[in-house]
Amino acid sequence: MQLTNKERLRLAFEAVVTAGIIFLCYFAVFEIVRWLVTSLPEVFGDFWLFGNMFDDIRTQELWGLTPLVFIFLIIVAGVAIYWRLKRRYHQYELQHIIKELHYIAQGNYTHRIRGKYSGDIGKVVDSIHVLVDSTVEAMEEERRIEQSKDELITNVSHDIRTPLTSIIGYLGLIEEGRFSSASQATDYVHTAYKKAKQMKALVDDLFEYTTVRQTTTPLEYIRFDMGQLIEQMAIDFELEAVKKGREIRTSTPEESIMMHGDTEKIVRVFHNLLSNALKYGKGGTLICINAVRSEDTVTVTVSNNGETLPEEAIEQLFERFYRAEASRSQETAGTGLGLAIAQSIVELHQGKISAEVKDGWTVFTVVLPLENEESQKQ
Repeated sequence: MQLTNKERLRLAFEAVVTAGIIFLCYFAVFEIVRWLVTSLPEVFGDFWLFGNMFDDIRTQELWGLTPLVFIFLIIVAGVAIYWRLKRRYHQYELQHIIKELHYIAQGNYTHRIRGKYSGDIGKVVDSIHVLVDSTVEAMEEERRIEQSKDELITNVSHDIRTPLTSIIGYLGLIEEGRFSSASQATDYVHTAYKKAKQMKALVDDLFEYTTVRQTTTPLEYIRFDMGQLIEQMAIDFELEAVKKGREIRTSTPEESIMMHGDTEKIVRVFHNLLSNALKYGKGGTLICINAVRSEDTVTVTVSNNGETLPEEAIEQLFERFYRAEASRSQETAGTGLGLAIAQSIVELHQGKISAEVKDGWTVFTVVLPLENEESQKQ
């Protein structure tokens, strides 16, 4: 800790005062003893401790300040000064720390207590820094949560308002009789119906997203074969893939990949990945699903050779409501929650999901443990 000039002067003054007090105390004690010896020789003469010192004490000049006594006093004064100054120095350290804490408490959370401190005070300062860092992190997290809530409301409002406006518009035309034929009215109803389904899809995805985002969401663990699940997913999407001129290929080990997990939610993960590959892999002809088992995990990749996304888009794919298109079109884009839901489900299973562009392929990688603590409990 850097002492101010004023504090240095105070320490020097206290050292001088302490030394003076030591010497004054010695002189006072010596004078009292000499007075007692002189006044009551018959009493102190019988004490062997004094022996032949009476005459020396009575006749001692300069208050008995012999070289030996002087050295002794110097040692005592040095110890006393060191002890006093150390205590005073610690007091100054505490005053500095309190002053710095007041400055931090005023909202300067990036400020750190200056100076080097040792011993217990150093530990206290380190603990204060950890506490401030934790407080700042908690405040930032709260700010992010608040911002996230605002974004959620904005995005949901936008996505609901668009189809809702269409629904109200077409139903309004029907209610006002502004149609030329029954077939035109039927078209209006059909369009309103499609927009209502879009709203329901958004509400369903939003409900599922908020559910799987909670770390306390219960999972129904069962034992299943990941290879069979992947094969079944490929079959389910085969017809849709053929309509779009795509082929789905799977590659799984010959032996079973038995693992524990919530199959309903894991199916949702790969459903979202395959849906994205079919929607956004423009110009692609092939979708590959590969599964590889390691000692305690299974790694599944979903790749497509369609049009790839820029790196900045890849980094944001798992953000909620993110869509690759610049416009928030409902024609190709869904609710924007699919990959966010997939990520939350994978994390609930204590796994990881990532995306990358490699050799012209868009590759999603899902790593899941064969077993985890929660599955073992069930």
